[in-house]
Amino acid sequence: MENEHLGGDTRQARMIYRLITFFAVLISFGGMIGRADAHPHVWVTMTEELLYAPDGSVTGVRHAWTFDDMFSAFAIQGLEHKTKDTFTREELAPLAKVNVESLKEYGYFTYAKVNGKRDKDAFDEPLDYWLAYDPKDAVLTLHFTLPFKAPVKAQTLDIEVYDGTYFVDFALAEKEPVSLVGAPQACKLAVARPGESGAAASKPGEAFFNNLTPGSNFGAQYSNKISVKCP
Repeated sequence: MENEHLGGDTRQARMIYRLITFFAVLISFGGMIGRADAHPHVWVTMTEELLYAPDGSVTGVRHAWTFDDMFSAFAIQGLEHKTKDTFTREELAPLAKVNVESLKEYGYFTYAKVNGKRDKDAFDEPLDYWLAYDPKDAVLTLHFTLPFKAPVKAQTLDIEVYDGTYFVDFALAEKEPVSLVGAPQACKLAVARPGESGAAASKPGEAFFNNLTPGSNFGAQYSNKISVKCP
């Protein structure tokens, strides 16, 4: 966490730099809030697609993550754009690139279990990534495809999305949050939001969160779970 007692010029310079380094921005953003009960600091509403090959294997996960308006405004502050109150995909391309590169340290917040066994190295580098800006709601949405290193063909596949440090709160969209693209008709989809499979524990104080690292697993209790069963 950035030292809040840094001199004004130094802190401003770092903040400007972090505007284009995404998850480092999250750290600065959290420091600016400064409330004892601040976690989480950023809210993401997501829709997910599981992508299937003709042979019935799953080839990847296509994410669409929409950030809350407060963080979106902070992230685009100072970015050059030609049209007032909107940004093109091209104008947001450098930020999108840094977004997906920074996500690697956090395992893309995406975890897979194949036939009940966790695969810690399931995913390859993201593909087809871009940021979109919605001028009506003033929010950013990050789109990217996370391919499996090898196609997955299994009776059960579980995907979880969460931030282990609970700095970012992920929530599935209310309507059509998950879809199977090209899946065999016999496959069955089930979705569980945080709290639906058991009560989450009460949140500790901010000092606890400040000591968490990217490898922490505290946020697993707030995970969004996608399960697919195929014959």
